[in-house]
Amino acid sequence: MRKLKLQVQMTIDGFISGANGAMDWMLLPWSDDLMAFVTDLTEPVDTILLGKNLAQGFIPHWKAALDQPNPEPGAQKFVEIPKIVFSKTVTVSEWDNTVIENGDFVAAIHALKQQDGGDMIAYGGGQFVSSLIKEQLIDELHFFINPAIIGTGMSIFQAVTAMQHYKAISAKHFDCGIIVLTYMPIRHA
Repeated sequence: MRKLKLQVQMTIDGFISGANGAMDWMLLPWSDDLMAFVTDLTEPVDTILLGKNLAQGFIPHWKAALDQPNPEPGAQKFVEIPKIVFSKTVTVSEWDNTVIENGDFVAAIHALKQQDGGDMIAYGGGQFVSSLIKEQLIDELHFFINPAIIGTGMSIFQAVTAMQHYKAISAKHFDCGIIVLTYMPIRHA
């Protein structure tokens, strides 16, 4: 069965963006040790899942990053890897290597997990990720905790309505100051 991972940047106080989508709290550039960690995390991934709002920035960003004279690390993989954008309003993809899924996202993700292939990964997008967490569809949570507190912003836990339990797998500190916390859900039969 395929695994769905989440990789998301967060503040210490648990926000993935500030007021009006501000991202000025993110620590960049990343250190070499964090870049190596991300490479290892994404190596087994062969599908990216995105919500519509994140897709509108994510996909063009990586296309532009690949088209640079010195492409950003990972740009080729992020452009070439198949992407599925979940949306209730968009019906036709404007991006290469991308399909739009308009149906029941829970059923679609369960079906994707049953297919042959590598891991899948989701990258933020507050409402989409919150729905994934609520429905307990994520198999590994990778929280990239940035050393900033912003007080208010967007959380990825707003849709969660019932307690969920997780097992801490690792906590890794990187030279740039980011700490990656990795959790796996404890699912009761």
